[in-house]
Amino acid sequence: MHRYRSHTCGELREEHIGETVRISGWVHRIRDHGGVLFIDLRDHYGLTQCVADPDSSAFKHVEKVRSEWVIRIEGTVRKRPAGTENAELPTGQIELFIKDVETLGAAAELPLPVFGEPDYPEDIRLRYRFIDLRRETLHKNIMTRTKIVSSMRRRMGDAGFTEFATPILTASSPEGARDFLVPSRIHPGNFYALPQAPQQYKQLLMIAGFDRYFQIAPCFRDEDPRADRLPGEFYQLDLEMSFVEQEDVFSTMEPVLRGVFEEFAEGKPVTPSFPRIRYSDAMLKYGSDKPDLRNPIVIADVSSEFTKEEVTFNAFKNVVASGGVVRAIPAPGAATQPRSFFDKLNDWARGEGAPGLGYIVFDDESGVLTGKGPIAKFLPADVQASIASTAGIGAGDAVFFSAGVEDKAAKLAGAARIRVGEELGLIDKDRFELAWIVDFPFYEWNEEEKKVDFSHNPFSMPQGGLEALQTKDPLTIPAFQYDLVCNGYEIASGGIRNHRPETMIKAFEIAGYGEETVIERFGGMYRAFQYGAPPHGGMAAGVDRIVMLLCGAQSVREIALFPMNQRAEDILMGAPATATPKQLRELHIRVNLPEK
Repeated sequence: MHRYRSHTCGELREEHIGETVRISGWVHRIRDHGGVLFIDLRDHYGLTQCVADPDSSAFKHVEKVRSEWVIRIEGTVRKRPAGTENAELPTGQIELFIKDVETLGAAAELPLPVFGEPDYPEDIRLRYRFIDLRRETLHKNIMTRTKIVSSMRRRMGDAGFTEFATPILTASSPEGARDFLVPSRIHPGNFYALPQAPQQYKQLLMIAGFDRYFQIAPCFRDEDPRADRLPGEFYQLDLEMSFVEQEDVFSTMEPVLRGVFEEFAEGKPVTPSFPRIRYSDAMLKYGSDKPDLRNPIVIADVSSEFTKEEVTFNAFKNVVASGGVVRAIPAPGAATQPRSFFDKLNDWARGEGAPGLGYIVFDDESGVLTGKGPIAKFLPADVQASIASTAGIGAGDAVFFSAGVEDKAAKLAGAARIRVGEELGLIDKDRFELAWIVDFPFYEWNEEEKKVDFSHNPFSMPQGGLEALQTKDPLTIPAFQYDLVCNGYEIASGGIRNHRPETMIKAFEIAGYGEETVIERFGGMYRAFQYGAPPHGGMAAGVDRIVMLLCGAQSVREIALFPMNQRAEDILMGAPATATPKQLRELHIRVNLPEK
């Protein structure tokens, strides 16, 4: 028999009854039932109930065992007594009668419990992550992650893609988030950068003729932490395809991603065919470019109603007259809600920096749709009816309003849509709703610097190509740029690339980068475009976010092995840390700390 185990803790079944076996693992829980001791022994594969009574030769040793000790148990498999079976466990029909116990690794007093998985401060969980990872939920999430990544690889291979590994040490990019810089010892005063994404390399692979590339790519960005992205590093399913248009990318990748969701959704419905939603429509109808389509509420524009002479609600009339908009957020069935419901939403809106949320509650009085509420008296009956019709509501419903400059009004309306949907219980949490958001603007106005900036990826192809760049207002040009969204999260982003050097130069020129700057910063790409670049495009799907959604986790920290904390610190390994004087001398670096 093997020194440590003949079976795993998840392997024993009724067919093993009567056999003498060995298992090893961690003591998950100890129970004393009237002098009979029970140990639930756990390993990577499962859990087995072990039992010792005072007649057992191992009883005295078992009495000394404590939670999370690593032990080896030898004993006889027997059927559990009638009525004590556990249908929730694969091993729940049997138990192991202990004949011999060996302590393989005693455990000190635990800094956090494993059994029961109670809430615990995050810093303690991360400092002792090797214990935290023993918890069933976290352990299951990590294993689900590995299976999801394996599924992605298999599906990408089946779709004709080849996995390539691109460099980790590369050049800094002026676009996107801050780079992590790596000083060069061999080239004093110069720095490598960790890649924010393999964007340029994967395009160069297309120019090199490899046709369909993918990798599960590590990406590094020096940006502030947030719930849906780990600080410092994250992983994405990165891909690129040659000789494709936008619809080719969609038709290739939709089955891959839908298949992954269906495989791990545990029976929850997944959108059968992903709709295409224009960016402008998403901002109007949902107030967000990553809408949660499980929420049935659709925002409506009612600006024109407040241009009518008979409307006397000047707060909104003045907004529209000065170029702003008024958005209506339907609240189905809200007419039955108490006044506190509306007051609570008003208080919430003020907390978001808005004056409040005006609203109308609609009722049916003798067959006539009648509005009530703070602003209803300022709106004639026909205007109220028109607003209700535009918003798609009727008697028994309510409507809230967001007014102001278009982007701010849209943002507040989008947040209110989510809030109202949650308060009224309208969101079906047990499904995955995916959609493509298309036709993103190529440029946006940078109010702070008073200049045109790239809105999304600067390497995307503007719709209309060079001619559009030469003849149109830059802020009106859409890009062949798209996102994939699911349940309120952006889970992928991509585009058809700008593969023509003259178009690339013009695109960067509009954003304030001269030809010399383009050649200096993107010399490799620019040179490559001179030697026969195929039309190409692709995308990158966020592995962490997809796993988070499929595991039902609230944070990406719950699906990552060794994440940093909210301050971007690895408190388990002690990073970041100071460098030694010797290390700094070798790198020709002198530290200039800010004054405290």
